[in-house]
Amino acid sequence: MAPIDSEFPYSLTLSIPLPDYRLASYALRALQVDAELSPLVRRSFSVQPPVGSCTPTGSVVEDEGKIVLRVDYKATTNRMLRVAVNGFMESLSLILHIMEELDEDILAAKST
Repeated sequence: MAPIDSEFPYSLTLSIPLPDYRLASYALRALQVDAELSPLVRRSFSVQPPVGSCTPTGSVVEDEGKIVLRVDYKATTNRMLRVAVNGFMESLSLILHIMEELDEDILAAKST
Protein backbone atom coordinates (compact mmCIF):
# COMPACT_ATOMS: atom_id res chain seq x y z
CA MET A 1 0.00 0.00 0.00
CA ALA A 2 1.32 3.43 -0.96
CA PRO A 3 1.95 5.94 1.81
CA ILE A 4 -0.73 8.60 2.30
CA ASP A 5 0.15 12.02 0.91
CA SER A 6 -0.37 14.50 3.78
CA GLU A 7 -1.14 17.35 1.36
CA PHE A 8 -3.64 15.24 -0.67
CA PRO A 9 -4.86 12.54 1.73
CA TYR A 10 -7.97 11.48 -0.21
CA SER A 11 -7.46 9.33 -3.30
CA LEU A 12 -9.32 7.19 -5.78
CA THR A 13 -8.15 5.01 -8.66
CA LEU A 14 -10.50 4.20 -11.53
CA SER A 15 -9.73 1.35 -13.94
CA ILE A 16 -11.86 1.57 -17.06
CA PRO A 17 -11.63 -1.44 -19.41
CA LEU A 18 -11.86 -0.62 -23.12
CA PRO A 19 -11.89 -2.98 -26.12
CA ASP A 20 -8.50 -1.97 -27.52
CA TYR A 21 -5.56 0.40 -27.26
CA ARG A 22 -6.87 2.70 -30.00
CA LEU A 23 -10.11 3.47 -28.13
CA ALA A 24 -8.27 3.82 -24.82
CA SER A 25 -5.87 6.35 -26.34
CA TYR A 26 -8.77 8.28 -27.90
CA ALA A 27 -10.49 8.45 -24.52
CA LEU A 28 -7.24 9.46 -22.84
CA ARG A 29 -6.61 12.31 -25.27
CA ALA A 30 -10.20 13.55 -25.03
CA LEU A 31 -10.15 13.52 -21.22
CA GLN A 32 -6.71 15.11 -20.84
CA VAL A 33 -7.85 18.26 -22.63
CA ASP A 34 -9.79 19.46 -19.59
CA ALA A 35 -7.47 20.33 -16.73
CA GLU A 36 -8.72 20.09 -13.17
CA LEU A 37 -10.33 23.39 -12.24
CA SER A 38 -9.30 23.27 -8.60
CA PRO A 39 -5.75 23.33 -7.27
CA LEU A 40 -7.10 21.14 -4.45
CA VAL A 41 -7.37 18.15 -6.83
CA ARG A 42 -4.72 16.33 -8.84
CA ARG A 43 -5.37 13.79 -11.57
CA SER A 44 -3.17 11.53 -13.68
CA PHE A 45 -3.94 9.17 -16.55
CA SER A 46 -2.30 6.05 -17.94
CA VAL A 47 -3.15 3.27 -20.37
CA GLN A 48 -2.20 -0.19 -19.14
CA PRO A 49 -2.72 -3.84 -20.00
CA PRO A 50 -5.47 -5.43 -17.89
CA VAL A 51 -4.61 -7.01 -14.58
CA GLY A 52 -6.13 -10.43 -14.03
CA SER A 53 -9.14 -10.50 -11.76
CA CYS A 54 -10.06 -13.30 -9.40
CA THR A 55 -13.26 -15.31 -9.52
CA PRO A 56 -15.00 -16.41 -6.29
CA THR A 57 -13.15 -19.74 -6.61
CA GLY A 58 -9.80 -17.93 -6.69
CA SER A 59 -8.86 -18.54 -10.31
CA VAL A 60 -7.40 -15.65 -12.31
CA VAL A 61 -9.31 -14.41 -15.35
CA GLU A 62 -7.59 -12.30 -18.02
CA ASP A 63 -9.58 -9.88 -20.18
CA GLU A 64 -7.97 -10.77 -23.49
CA GLY A 65 -7.90 -8.00 -26.06
CA LYS A 66 -8.91 -5.34 -23.58
CA ILE A 67 -6.87 -2.43 -22.33
CA VAL A 68 -7.37 -0.39 -19.15
CA LEU A 69 -7.57 3.38 -18.92
CA ARG A 70 -6.39 4.15 -15.40
CA VAL A 71 -7.22 7.43 -13.70
CA ASP A 72 -5.67 8.35 -10.34
CA TYR A 73 -7.23 11.15 -8.32
CA LYS A 74 -5.89 12.86 -5.22
CA ALA A 75 -7.64 15.63 -3.31
CA THR A 76 -7.35 17.66 -0.14
CA THR A 77 -10.90 16.83 1.03
CA ASN A 78 -13.36 14.05 0.35
CA ARG A 79 -15.85 16.62 -0.98
CA MET A 80 -13.37 17.93 -3.56
CA LEU A 81 -12.60 14.35 -4.61
CA ARG A 82 -16.32 13.59 -5.05
CA VAL A 83 -16.97 16.76 -7.08
CA ALA A 84 -13.98 16.14 -9.36
CA VAL A 85 -14.84 12.48 -9.95
CA ASN A 86 -18.51 13.31 -10.66
CA GLY A 87 -17.44 15.77 -13.37
CA PHE A 88 -15.01 13.22 -14.79
CA MET A 89 -17.69 10.52 -14.92
CA GLU A 90 -20.00 12.83 -16.88
CA SER A 91 -17.23 13.48 -19.42
CA LEU A 92 -16.34 9.79 -19.62
CA SER A 93 -19.99 8.86 -20.15
CA LEU A 94 -20.24 11.27 -23.08
CA ILE A 95 -17.00 10.00 -24.66
CA LEU A 96 -18.06 6.34 -24.33
CA HIS A 97 -21.48 7.12 -25.80
CA ILE A 98 -19.88 8.85 -28.79
CA MET A 99 -17.51 5.90 -29.32
CA GLU A 100 -20.42 3.48 -29.17
CA GLU A 101 -22.46 5.47 -31.68
CA LEU A 102 -19.75 6.49 -34.14
CA ASP A 103 -16.86 4.01 -34.06
CA GLU A 104 -17.14 1.69 -37.06
CA ASP A 105 -15.33 -1.22 -35.37
CA ILE A 106 -17.75 -1.21 -32.45
CA LEU A 107 -20.74 -0.98 -34.79
CA ALA A 108 -19.41 -3.90 -36.83
CA ALA A 109 -18.92 -6.03 -33.68
CA LYS A 110 -22.50 -5.33 -32.57
CA SER A 111 -23.96 -6.40 -35.90
CA THR A 112 -22.21 -9.81 -35.90
